[in-house]
Amino acid sequence: MKKPAEFYQRDLGRHPPAYSPIYKTSVARSPQYPLISLQNSASEITGPVFGHNDIDPIDNDLILNYAQPDEMPIGERIILHGRVLDENARPIPNTLVEIWQANAGGRYRHKKDTYLAPIDPNFGGCGRTMTDEDGYYYFRTIKPGAYPWRNFVNSWRPAHIHVSVFGTGFAQRLISQIYFEGDPLIQTCPMVKSIPDPDAVDALIAKLDLNGTIPLDSIAYKFDIVLRGRRSTLFENRLEGN
Repeated sequence: MKKPAEFYQRDLGRHPPAYSPIYKTSVARSPQYPLISLQNSASEITGPVFGHNDIDPIDNDLILNYAQPDEMPIGERIILHGRVLDENARPIPNTLVEIWQANAGGRYRHKKDTYLAPIDPNFGGCGRTMTDEDGYYYFRTIKPGAYPWRNFVNSWRPAHIHVSVFGTGFAQRLISQIYFEGDPLIQTCPMVKSIPDPDAVDALIAKLDLNGTIPLDSIAYKFDIVLRGRRSTLFENRLEGN
């Protein structure tokens, strides 16, 4: 039987074009010249990396990691969990997964976020964890709210969580967004509509997981993250998106 390839070329038909007029900010920031691939150096491939000692036990619990004593954030409690895999479905152990998000009202804890929704004093909106030996990760958090953005007159971002996954070094990093099954705003979002492959859009949607749901507590969503490997082409032509 033929052994699967170690690395795969990026499928350009699956990824959104850098220039997409319906996503207005892509017009100004899309590359004007053909993208190039760069070979990583040995130092970029081999380190530095995070270890378990860098992670606090509640870093993956966004309900508790910013809350005041005896307080909790407002909103729908959820669990986001899944596995980090390579393209041959092999688990990726001991890799750093980070998330950041808006609160239940759709506002980020960021000085440049001027949306009129209130700041939740008990919600920081970011967390991190390491995958275990089976590539498994999980977070407990509050489901983020939708929010408006200045794309067209009535553009709204679907509820989403930003996710970052590191490889064997800081030069190897995947940044993406996770949406939620059943959200009607997914199909109206100009960012999502710039993705040409419907299967690629579906791969960005966390699926409702009633088996993982905690009764009378938290709804679970399952989201597996598939990595490409260190020879992937650069995301948005920058190392931090690889």
